[in-house]
Amino acid sequence: MTELLRSDDPEPSDRLPAGPLYIPVRPGPHGCAVRFFRTPLGERTAVGFTSEHGLRATLGPDQAWIRLAEHALRALTAPLGITTLTVDPHFTAPAPAPVTSPVPESAHASALRTV
Repeated sequence: MTELLRSDDPEPSDRLPAGPLYIPVRPGPHGCAVRFFRTPLGERTAVGFTSEHGLRATLGPDQAWIRLAEHALRALTAPLGITTLTVDPHFTAPAPAPVTSPVPESAHASALRTV
């Protein structure tokens, strides 16, 4: 079923469906779970890519994915309060570096004893 845009509406509320998307996933306790991201303003968003190449170029060659239609992804995310879907994002933040403790472990232990 295809949604049509009305040409007489300067800002139509109906959007054309993006079609089958490559959705990044992560391992979960019962299989895989959709990965969620944040927009530059901090809003949670689901992310989909129109090609496997685009997904791998943005998120790396080891990123797991599944194929879902836009409406299926929206149906999964709506109960979580996530209503934004970002298609084919190009810019991502670098992966966080591992946290290393600048204080020797023995200092942590003595600080805990004195508190």
